[in-house]
Amino acid sequence: MRKIIVTEFITLDGVVESPGGNETPHPHGGWQFKYSAPEMGKYKVDELAGVEALLLGKNTYELFAGYWPGQTGAGFADPINRLPKYVVSRSLQKAEWNNSHILRDVAGDVSALKKTDGGDILVYGSATLVKALFHHDLVDELRLMVYPLSIGGGLRLFDDNRELKKFELKHSRAIDNGVLILEYRPVN
Repeated sequence: MRKIIVTEFITLDGVVESPGGNETPHPHGGWQFKYSAPEMGKYKVDELAGVEALLLGKNTYELFAGYWPGQTGAGFADPINRLPKYVVSRSLQKAEWNNSHILRDVAGDVSALKKTDGGDILVYGSATLVKALFHHDLVDELRLMVYPLSIGGGLRLFDDNRELKKFELKHSRAIDNGVLILEYRPVN
């Protein structure tokens, strides 16, 4: 069975919204760029190299599809353009980015995708999708890059829905700029 790995940039106050700056009109958008470090770039390249497909929510897919097809480079752009991409959306009518496929239902379609042959599947951002994946116990690993700042509110990965989720720490690493890389496995 394939593993679904969720990877997120997240603030100390739990916000995952607009780390790159152009995803939403958040007043502090772009907060993750102030903390770049070569080790973090290498981590993200290695993370992408370790999977065989991407799973994205509609908003993240549209943002990526508007940028990555025009980029080249062996480390990140070429692999992200080549990999199969599965976008979960009930409203998206077509997915034109190379090797893209639309899935309509998290519980059914993503569960079926996990049972197919192939390697691990990486989820970038896609907070709404990730919430649904957690709700249906479809996440096999959670990777967080925790940034040493709070931005006072915004979209969070975990809502106040009183749903208990437990995690086991798999790996942790501190970067000199204060960012923590934390890798967890859900405990069911």
